[in-house]
Amino acid sequence: MAKITEYREIPLDDLTIGTAQVRTQEPGREIEDLAESIKVQGLLQPIIVCHAQKAGKWEILAGQRRFLAHRILKRKSIPAAILDERVEEGEAKAISITENLMRRKLSGKDLTDGILHLYKYYGTIKAVVEATGLPHHDVRDNVKYPRLIPELKEKVDNQEVDINAALKAQDAATDDCGEPDVKVAVELAQTLNPMSDVQRRKFSQESKKHPESSISDRVEQAITGAQVTQILVTITQETHEAIQKYAKEEKINQNAAGASLIEEALIGHGLLEGDN
Repeated sequence: MAKITEYREIPLDDLTIGTAQVRTQEPGREIEDLAESIKVQGLLQPIIVCHAQKAGKWEILAGQRRFLAHRILKRKSIPAAILDERVEEGEAKAISITENLMRRKLSGKDLTDGILHLYKYYGTIKAVVEATGLPHHDVRDNVKYPRLIPELKEKVDNQEVDINAALKAQDAATDDCGEPDVKVAVELAQTLNPMSDVQRRKFSQESKKHPESSISDRVEQAITGAQVTQILVTITQETHEAIQKYAKEEKINQNAAGASLIEEALIGHGLLEGDN
C-alpha cells in the first residue's frame, strides 16, 4: 500500500480532484463555513495527494473540501501529504474514506456508502479494521442491512427474522461468484432465526470448514455440536439499560444481546475469530 513520504506546499493550479473522492454530495454552504474556519485557525490537516496522470500535476485523494475552501480564500497553495506512488481507484477511494472517517464523521448515506466500499475493497470486516484502524462495530453496523438481498431485507423489515440470521443465511447460500440462491437464503434464514448465537456461530464455522457439505448437515451439526456455557455476571443498572437498548435495536433478546456484545469485544481484542 502507498505511504506518505513527505509534506509540502502545492500550488492550487497544480491540483486536480480525484474521481475516487468519497464526498459525492454538493459541498454547499459548509465549504464557506470551512473557509472561514481556515481563515481564522489555519489548515489543521493537510490534504493527501499522489502524482496525477498528467505530468506535473497532483491528484487529490483526500481533502476535496479543504481544497475548495482554499480556492474561496484565493490562496495560492495548500499543505499536502504526498504518497510515494500512484494508486488505483479502489485504493484511492479507500484512502479518502478512511481519512474522512478518522478525521471527521461522515453523515448518513456518505457513511454507509463509504463503509460498504471499504468492505467490498478489502473483502471482510476484519480486513477493513486491520487496514484502516476503524472500530469493528462501526464497520460491522454499516455493512449489515445494505448487504442483504431484497427478499431478506423484507423478512427483516417484517421482523420475521433478525438481521444476524439473515446475513449468515445469505453468506451460506452465496456461490463462489458472489451470487446468492434466493430461495435457499430465505429458507435458511427462517431456520437459523430461532437458533442461539452459539449455534449460529457453529453453523458459520461448519460452513467455512466444510463448504462441500450440505446446508442441512451444517444446520444439524450446529444444533447438536454447539457447546454452551452459562456464566453469571453483575452489571450496573446503566449497563443493563444499555444492553436492553442494544437488544431492541438488533431485534434480539437480552441474553443474545449480552452474548453478542461479549463476542464482539473479544473479536475486537483479537481473542476470538469473527465471522467476517
